[in-house]
Amino acid sequence: MSIIRKYKKWIILLVSLLVITILYYSFFNIQASSELVTANVEGAYIETSESYETSKVEEKISENSEAATIVIDVKGAVQQPGVYEISANARVHEIIEKAGGLSDHADEAAVNLASSLEDGMVVYIPLIGENKENPFQITNENKESSKKININIATSEELQTLSGIGPSKAEAIISYREENGKFKTIEGLLEVSGIGEKSLEKLKEEVTVN
Repeated sequence: MSIIRKYKKWIILLVSLLVITILYYSFFNIQASSELVTANVEGAYIETSESYETSKVEEKISENSEAATIVIDVKGAVQQPGVYEISANARVHEIIEKAGGLSDHADEAAVNLASSLEDGMVVYIPLIGENKENPFQITNENKESSKKININIATSEELQTLSGIGPSKAEAIISYREENGKFKTIEGLLEVSGIGEKSLEKLKEEVTVN
């Protein structure tokens, strides 16, 4: 007992320091845990907000895609002729599929299945042996332009009826419009390999882009 009494003051001091140390570390551990929880909650909020914004953008894109449709009148040698609504980026083969596909007597060779479409277009599929100068027609074309070859929808065979256009140049015209979109002007033919100013002058009276 004499030893305890002798060092009583030091023992109390050591115990006090031990208690203070324990309380100190306990306090900072609780504070760190609280900050971690707060950070997690804020991170979840940010992630939720970003997901919401992304969802809204995707919905808007989807709505715009659905709105971009055109109406096509399909006639001739198809299973179900009629008027169909389809995506503005669709091709002739897709509108033919909507019409039930080609009939058994359709002249598939006379049709450019990869040709693009325009709103209000009449797609006519000829029968085998039927003589159709231009199976694709726009309903609002006037008589003068209907006599010309529409370089945006003409087949390779139709293009070859033009002055100075053979098989290779006809394919070059088709390849160009499929890669770059429809010709906006007749002068756009100058962008096609093999067609220069002289060739264009001859073609101006024979072609149209409408």
